[in-house]
Amino acid sequence: MAKILVADDSKTEMAFLLDALKGTGHSIVTAVDGKEAEEKAMAEPFDLIILDVIMPNKNGFQVCRSLKKNPKFKDIPIILTTSKSGESDKFWGKKQGADEYITKPYEPVEILLAVKKYLGGA
Repeated sequence: MAKILVADDSKTEMAFLLDALKGTGHSIVTAVDGKEAEEKAMAEPFDLIILDVIMPNKNGFQVCRSLKKNPKFKDIPIILTTSKSGESDKFWGKKQGADEYITKPYEPVEILLAVKKYLGGA
């Protein structure tokens, strides 16, 4: 069982993500903004991090860049989820170190396939 950090400031999006992930058997820890996500990531080990891009205090791009600069997170996959769907946004997300960039709205299967890609399992 892997440990996943999920950060999103929208209660609706968070509920959607948690519902999608509930059957995976993974342990899920949540954060409601970028600052909290970064603090939790630094405080305990995670196998995967899912970040919304547009969040208060620190956006997902900033958190991703900050974490990926730290050698501790070099091999920890980060998935960005966002309504920012332009090619330049996707390019910027990858440039910040994101392993995956998923645009909203998305189907639960997209998140599950990305989780499976990085963590294995069904």
